Amino acid sequence: VQLQASGGGLVQAGGSLRLSCAASGRTFSTYAMAWFRQAPGKEREFVAAISWNGGDTNYADSVKGRFTISRDNAKNTVTLTMNSLIPADTAVYYCAARRAYSDYAGDHFPDHRADYWGQGTQVTVSS
Repeated sequence: VQLQASGGGLVQAGGSLRLSCAASGRTFSTYAMAWFRQAPGKEREFVAAISWNGGDTNYADSVKGRFTISRDNAKNTVTLTMNSLIPADTAVYYCAARRAYSDYAGDHFPDHRADYWGQGTQVTVSS
């Protein structure tokens, strides 16, 4: 599976962005998907995950209520809709895929490992 992330950019605090991750291959629906981010000088951190069928989602506390992860298995895409952005959201955002073994999103990325990673897209939130 190859992952291509897009949609990053520069936005003012309080604004919104939508990130997309397009996956190649015909097995997309067999993977749980997630978004991670890494700010300069910081470790990569988990942002959100979604189960293989979209039926379950999981979020980092720092983004709950502001970010929404969704997927379209017919289009091989996963989307991260980010609202009420704050400067602390500034980072490179990566999409990730891990072969699904349960219906629960939270089961798949506890160790921040993935089978496949996208190339990252920069999100910058100005104050």
